Amino acid sequence: MASLWLEKLKKAQKTCLIQDGRRKIHYTFDDGNELSEEYNEKNNDLIVRKWCKKGTLGGTSGWEFEVGEELKPRSLDSEGLMESNTNPIFVRKDTAQNFQWRIRNLPYPLDNYIVNISDDNKNIIIKTKNKKYYKKFSIPDMERAGLYLQQNQTQLAHANNTLIVSYKKPEEILKLEKLVHEEIKKMKASRDGDVDCNPS
Repeated sequence: MASLWLEKLKKAQKTCLIQDGRRKIHYTFDDGNELSEEYNEKNNDLIVRKWCKKGTLGGTSGWEFEVGEELKPRSLDSEGLMESNTNPIFVRKDTAQNFQWRIRNLPYPLDNYIVNISDDNKNIIIKTKNKKYYKKFSIPDMERAGLYLQQNQTQLAHANNTLIVSYKKPEEILKLEKLVHEEIKKMKASRDGDVDCNPS
């Protein structure tokens, strides 16, 4: 399964741009779906991964973040309903060795949180003993590689009203990421200010 994902990336139409210390890669797949990734140019850490998928009627769904978040400036002039800035904010920010999620605005102490793997070993479930928060989510990277989750690979930490959930990347994922980085290095990259960006 991991090799299938790598082949899909290789076959996609790709462009690469280096801008603001980030290597930005845009993939367009045969099915019309688009993938945009941004890596730290110095250490290759993944900062952003987002998808724009075609709908059943041919339109697009807009960009959906898998890693990172959209940084929208708050407008004082905006009308209508606005999401409260005290609601929990769920963001994935990986490290070299771990998949990692940060859930901001969770003030409860660490011993209030319970993290389990779902019965089908495909999802992580976070809940609180005081029943104030519940979240069920998958790791798309693991799904693409055909790998199941294991309970003993999860870790929890809590600081500054933020719950940090980590899942150790298995060896198969680390190998796949290394191969992807090798493919990225082969791409011709335009730098910010260049006129065109050669697709591969």
